[in-house]
Amino acid sequence: MFRPTMLACAFVALSASVSQAQEIEADPSPHGVVAIGAGVAPDFDGSKDVRVLPAILADIRWRGVNVQVGGQGLRADIVSNSRLAFGPVIGVRLPRDDADGRMGLLPEIDTAIEAGAFVGYRFGGNEGGQGALETELSVVQDVSGAHDGLLATARVSYFAIRSDTFSLSLDARTTWVNQDYARTYFGVTPAEAVASGLAAYRPGSGIRDVGMSLTAGYWFSPRIGVMGAVGANYLVGDFADSPITDEGRRWQPMGALTVTYRF
Repeated sequence: MFRPTMLACAFVALSASVSQAQEIEADPSPHGVVAIGAGVAPDFDGSKDVRVLPAILADIRWRGVNVQVGGQGLRADIVSNSRLAFGPVIGVRLPRDDADGRMGLLPEIDTAIEAGAFVGYRFGGNEGGQGALETELSVVQDVSGAHDGLLATARVSYFAIRSDTFSLSLDARTTWVNQDYARTYFGVTPAEAVASGLAAYRPGSGIRDVGMSLTAGYWFSPRIGVMGAVGANYLVGDFADSPITDEGRRWQPMGALTVTYRF
């Protein structure tokens, strides 16, 4: 799934559950799930502060194609297969601006547009999807010039419970980033060190973080329900050692709560 850093945990898990919640119908008309609510996510990678953001998600199937919207991004599963998923993805990474303290003395980072593709496969599970294990790899590249970086995210989700009224899933993931991304968001140049008082730092490419989340949903009726997700990412390696992280924290908590409508 597309993974803008701000919403990596909450909305990826939420969108995955929305995707699993819908029924595969023979009806050729559009059908799916729309979810509206609010979420919290770190201000930026490594931040100790969080911001509240609107959560607007949609998973709509029409003529064998799934279009999924959420987390400041969009993707389309163009493979009409209940096990295999593949297609393009585009997302927005929110800017790093209005930071407090010494972080506010660093240059601001513009909004980034990231585009790429994803591929996934679901193993096992009964007819309703319960017990299924879903794996996915997404790769995106900045196409806006904000960081010029490349990110690759691997995810595994387990759909522990899925009934007509209740669903529960667990999600684990990790993201690799290249040097351009690492130095834009976690690096400090000598000139920036003088201006901010932070130590100069030049991180390399590598695993940025590991994370887990829990998503649950409850349907009050065939049409109306609620869905929520909680989780966190944990910065590792060069990213944990960055002065940016020292000013913030390694744990990056996130969560969301939505009202869902199925049609």
